[in-house]
Amino acid sequence: MSDTPLREALLDAARRMAADGLNRGASGNLSVRVAHGFLITPSGLDYDEMTPDDLVQMNLDGTWRGPRPPSSEWRFHRDILATHPELGAVVHTHSTFATTLACLSITVPAFHYMIAVAGGKDIRCAPYATFGTQRLSDHALAALQGRHACLLAHHGMIATGPTLKAAADLAYEVEALCEQYWRAYQLGTPPCLSDEEMDIVLEKFKDYRRRA
Repeated sequence: MSDTPLREALLDAARRMAADGLNRGASGNLSVRVAHGFLITPSGLDYDEMTPDDLVQMNLDGTWRGPRPPSSEWRFHRDILATHPELGAVVHTHSTFATTLACLSITVPAFHYMIAVAGGKDIRCAPYATFGTQRLSDHALAALQGRHACLLAHHGMIATGPTLKAAADLAYEVEALCEQYWRAYQLGTPPCLSDEEMDIVLEKFKDYRRRA
């Protein structure tokens, strides 16, 4: 069975996110699970110049095939998909507000109940590590424990999902939450919901996540 529809869907998602400002130029990267590995956007190529054939087929052992090399961030895509068999896609963006908070190493607290969409009572910020390194992947995996999304210090954001659409939708939601938190912070430190209330919200969000 041809993987052309999946390649086209991945490219469409990448272009839409670039058009909406979640990524610019060749920044960010997206991947989707396929048999024996995953497809990932290539390194250093603007999304508008990309074709479905430019997407890189990678194996979980880090080998790849295709006319272009994979994104330099393939390690955390590989490690996330290998560690979490329930996930089908990983989205990494350098979106403005998520990256702004990440540059301050801010973990976004439960200032709004929709924080639960990312899987927990906060959106963690992973410690900084050089892009494309195994150390960055290790930090990302730790920040994603019990979460569907995280920030990367001085870098950007990762969102995951059972499908490409779910991962992309979550990236948009996390960016919106980061913008809301940044704006609220201009007026003072936003109060946060209690752990008890977030437990209630998280329980309700179990069904919300399954519908995504």
